[in-house]
Amino acid sequence: MPELPRRRLDQPRPPGRFRLQLDPEAFGRFSERLARFLGTGKFLFWQTLVVIVWITLNLAAVSLRWDPYPFILLNLAFSTQAAYAAPLILLAQNRQDDRDRVSLEEDRARAAQTKADTEYLARELAALRIAVGEVATRDFLRGELDRVFREQRRKALRDDPRWDDVPS
Repeated sequence: MPELPRRRLDQPRPPGRFRLQLDPEAFGRFSERLARFLGTGKFLFWQTLVVIVWITLNLAAVSLRWDPYPFILLNLAFSTQAAYAAPLILLAQNRQDDRDRVSLEEDRARAAQTKADTEYLARELAALRIAVGEVATRDFLRGELDRVFREQRRKALRDDPRWDDVPS
């Protein structure tokens, strides 16, 4: 007789019966796909075609009449479709709202970071403008060097007797 495998006490016992494992997002994805399909021209075309065939068969084919003139069964089918479509569409809209909310929060964070970066760059640019305003320009340096050169030349001419006959 084969031995049963020993169970370990430190691990949970496997379930004794089959348990249905569902992805919690699966129904949401299904509702989004269905809502997306319900809003297409393809759906309207096929629904119109089914209604035309339904009415034509129930009016023309006497032996195939399963839904006589007031078309109660067709009306029930539309009511059932509407009863299921509306909540599925609302579920899809709620999921889209959640995605939009997350996207909006990310956009706000990105905008705040961009604003902070822009303000930082504006402060840096202002500091650079102030610093550049304090830096001597090329024309200023040239003028100062020319002035110092003339002063030194005059001083040298004044102090050196050899340059007495040279005009300044």
